[in-house]
Amino acid sequence: CFWRRFQVSAALKEGHVTPTELCQRCLALIRSTRFLNAYITIAEESALKQAEASEERYKRGQPLGVLDGIPVAVKDNFNTAGIETTCASNMLRGYISPYNATVVQKLLDQGAVLLGKTNLDEFAMGSGSTDGVFGPVRNPWSYSRQYKEKSVPKSHSEDKESNWVITGGSSGGSAAAVSSFTCFAALGSDTGGSTRNPAAHCGVVGLKPTYGLISRHGLIPLVNSMDVPGILTRCVDDAAVVLGSLAGHDPKDSTTIQDNFKPFELPNLTDVSKLSIGIPKEYHAPGLSSEILALWSKAADLFQNAGAKVVEVSLPHTRYSIVCYHVLCTAEVASNMARFDGLEYGHRSDMNESTESMYAATRREGFNDVVRGRILSGNYFLLKQNYEKYFIKAQKVRRLIADDFMRVFRSGVDVLLTPTTLSDAAPYVEFIKEDNRTRSAQDDILTQAANMAGLPAINVPTALSERGLPVGLQFIGRSFQEQQLLTVAKWFEKQVQFPMIQLEEVERHNHGVFQDQKSTSFS
Repeated sequence: CFWRRFQVSAALKEGHVTPTELCQRCLALIRSTRFLNAYITIAEESALKQAEASEERYKRGQPLGVLDGIPVAVKDNFNTAGIETTCASNMLRGYISPYNATVVQKLLDQGAVLLGKTNLDEFAMGSGSTDGVFGPVRNPWSYSRQYKEKSVPKSHSEDKESNWVITGGSSGGSAAAVSSFTCFAALGSDTGGSTRNPAAHCGVVGLKPTYGLISRHGLIPLVNSMDVPGILTRCVDDAAVVLGSLAGHDPKDSTTIQDNFKPFELPNLTDVSKLSIGIPKEYHAPGLSSEILALWSKAADLFQNAGAKVVEVSLPHTRYSIVCYHVLCTAEVASNMARFDGLEYGHRSDMNESTESMYAATRREGFNDVVRGRILSGNYFLLKQNYEKYFIKAQKVRRLIADDFMRVFRSGVDVLLTPTTLSDAAPYVEFIKEDNRTRSAQDDILTQAANMAGLPAINVPTALSERGLPVGLQFIGRSFQEQQLLTVAKWFEKQVQFPMIQLEEVERHNHGVFQDQKSTSFS
């Protein structure tokens, strides 16, 4: 199980592999999988320096923690001192932050090795990782043996150029980086499902923690009231370890919890008879594929046959949630994007006829159509004559959505089980036939309600579809009950035994020290 953090941590401690060797191996994999376009910036020089420092600590027998020497990647909407932070936009192309986001600093303080910044939809607005200025991210499973065996292209050129599938988004770069073994964990952000959606399409674990459990300081904001740093790993245990390193109060983020957070080790659950699993009937949404519906039903049976209580529950306001989310999301986007005016940082237009013309030209040149469209929508909802009718009403509906979850959890349900996505990953050529707004409305439908209620949720890779692509299921837990949520997710992960991706590039690079290792994590 070498590709899991725990086994790698043990190998580092025992000297079977050094942090520098591990870092070089991951950098070599990044280079050989460049066609995936998972990374925007590769921080090779600083990563090797961090690996060398880690090596010295291991030689002294004084590692900083369980993440010391572990290669990680960070979505390119988290500020990183000395490394470009672009949000995949022309507006911030070339921008280098003077400080690290709190979560980045915590990873570095634990001795993690930061390999680089990962690709995304521009300013995290999208569900395919196809709309950034650096081009779309390709799903590693497009090049897997499992997918190639099932897909029959009409011609050789089609296989290369148009048969590849999307990663989902907006944290597609981070999901692809973890899925293709170029790092052991990656940070994403999750506003309406941006960590869980690509995790489902790329066959990795994607955790959205409770709002306020992890600091947002240094995460370039999209929707302040819903944004959460997300965690992408190859197994549930690893997600728990990274969560333990990142969670807790941050004086720089007033929305974080005041209490101290105690990292936890996940137990191996053997008895699920005391568990109550809720199946929300509203998540049988229009467009849900028969394949995912069957998998969802099979998962419920799995819990029931193991002795858990499985009950159908109702979250009646779920059907209004995607419209409500759209109003609140665009309103906050309009407010947040106002900071990019060409005066303090980021792109500045050469237009100098007047201050107003410079503002307008800067934003026209710096933002793509998707971002400008959301700013326009948000400002419409915030107009004086529309504020009560749209924004305030959406806030009230948001409260009703949160109350639905509270009611279900008060009734004795421990965890909700739902699909994460409506189907497996779409081919890129099909995905771009619809506009970003339509796609986001479809792809966020099963995930955004957890953000509006501030609840923890996790995608667990469950099976391969008939096309040989990953399908995941989502568990939604009670507020700040990550330990319970992750314990249930770990039990489920063990039962389903999701297959490992078979990538020729990885197998070539892993010959030798990795050749006897069959699994995929660091814990």
